[in-house]
Amino acid sequence: MTAIRILHLSDPHLTASGFDEDGVDAARALRRLMTTVREVEDLDLIVSTGDIADDGSVAGCERFRDTVGGFARRRGVPHIYTTGNHDRRSSFTEVFGSGHLTADGADAADARGPSGTCAAVSHLGDLRMITLDSLVPGSGHGLVGDEQLAWLRNVLATPAPRGTVVALHHPPLVLPRHPLANLLLHDFAAFSQVLAGTDVRAVLCGHLHHERYGTVGAVPVYVAPGIVTRIDFDPRTTRLIGVLGAAAAVVELREDLAPVAYTVTARDSRAGEVVYRVDSAPN
Repeated sequence: MTAIRILHLSDPHLTASGFDEDGVDAARALRRLMTTVREVEDLDLIVSTGDIADDGSVAGCERFRDTVGGFARRRGVPHIYTTGNHDRRSSFTEVFGSGHLTADGADAADARGPSGTCAAVSHLGDLRMITLDSLVPGSGHGLVGDEQLAWLRNVLATPAPRGTVVALHHPPLVLPRHPLANLLLHDFAAFSQVLAGTDVRAVLCGHLHHERYGTVGAVPVYVAPGIVTRIDFDPRTTRLIGVLGAAAAVVELREDLAPVAYTVTARDSRAGEVVYRVDSAPN
């Protein structure tokens, strides 16, 4: 059976104007990236893991949907979205509905999560896709919460033929030496317990603006790099350096083998240009 190839996007931080709060031309960064990923072959699915609209606006969400959705339509693949800490649920729902869309933009969700959340489940053939909503309005950290976890446990009680991929914004990782250590998924332990012994093959996340790999229990976790900016940091300090250089990940689910992933970086003459330097993490 052939592998399933997922284009994993995260953190475009679009706005009504196209520029994020740091003055970065987020719309340009996205255009550069999408031009580059046209060369990625044999895609089956696009997953975007949050911080779609830097200002939480409908217009920011629409910019992203029109760009990514147009690409998905041309490639004939479904596209799936989650919320991030910069998003607003009302704007997200207005633009993306359940967040699970067909190649033509129709809602593809088989079921939605608890009321008041932007969580849903759909299927790509025999592969199950579950999105969770880790948004805590006004905060940088993430929380799935007891109600979503109970819903997730119930969904996972029945295995899917090719397993499940879970997508959410905040990484379910413990990174004590990382400058963003306090801004990860706060109910990591409860989330890990729900996934234990299930058919979940991978967890896809964003938020960190740089690629990262780890595990939640025995399940691989893949963190996509940022689109609007990439974060570099010196491992010996807490200083973060935000630079231009949009990137994405390609995650490949292979039959009876561990998933693999690699990074695709946009071709951009301005890549590496410093946007900000801070000694503590931005939200």
